[in-house]
Amino acid sequence: MRYPIYQINAFSDQPFGGNSACVVPLTAWLPDELMLAIAKQNAVAETAFFIEQGTSVSLRWFTPDIEIDLCGHATLATAHCLIEHRNYTTQPIHFTTQSGSLYVTHEQGRYQLDLPARPGAVSELPEIITQALSIQPKKIYKARDYLLVYDSQAEIESLRVNRPIFDQINLSPGGVIVTAPGDKHDFVSRFFTPQATILEDPVTGSAHCTLVPYWAKQLNKSTLHARQCSARGGELWCEDQGERVQVSGLAQTFSAGTFSIADSL
Repeated sequence: MRYPIYQINAFSDQPFGGNSACVVPLTAWLPDELMLAIAKQNAVAETAFFIEQGTSVSLRWFTPDIEIDLCGHATLATAHCLIEHRNYTTQPIHFTTQSGSLYVTHEQGRYQLDLPARPGAVSELPEIITQALSIQPKKIYKARDYLLVYDSQAEIESLRVNRPIFDQINLSPGGVIVTAPGDKHDFVSRFFTPQATILEDPVTGSAHCTLVPYWAKQLNKSTLHARQCSARGGELWCEDQGERVQVSGLAQTFSAGTFSIADSL
């Protein structure tokens, strides 16, 4: 059977920028192991599978390694797919997911995601992560992910992770966010996942569920402009709304096509 597939760059309007997600429309869920195999074959940070169900859209996300409970950039990519390629007109788009209901609106070229806030609590860093970092953080917090705070954008950009050491810890499904005040943005960040096929995620919408509450409090402002300083890079416009976080960004379709799976699989 043949399935449509779209490769979409989220949080960027550049052909080689942002975070690339594959988006696969379905009419019924495939077996979990098959969706994981498709995600592994796609070899991008996340593959989103969705089913349109009247006034809502059921959405699931797979990395090349596991199914995850929340992915911002692949949600944004799915919204772009629905609007640009599936003639979907209902707004806001209501996604039903493992993390509950998520809503996305499209205004003036930007896609705005409504996500649950995940504020971090003061924490200590496991020794194995400390050993893996070329620069040590000034502050440490923990929500789903570790949030490590640094003094400058230069530290974030020059930070190196010793992967053989880093991969000795299992944080599934979480990772490690590193962040600092930005030179031209309110804050910058990078995101790393131990034991994952892709060590550094190019742009991580879900990480901003923890980043935005932290920086909103530190900077005493609710509206924030952020950049993720990966090699591909991405821009995010964010708003702290207490229990929810608004994260907005651009998107661009890189490719559209089909793939074929034998009915016997």
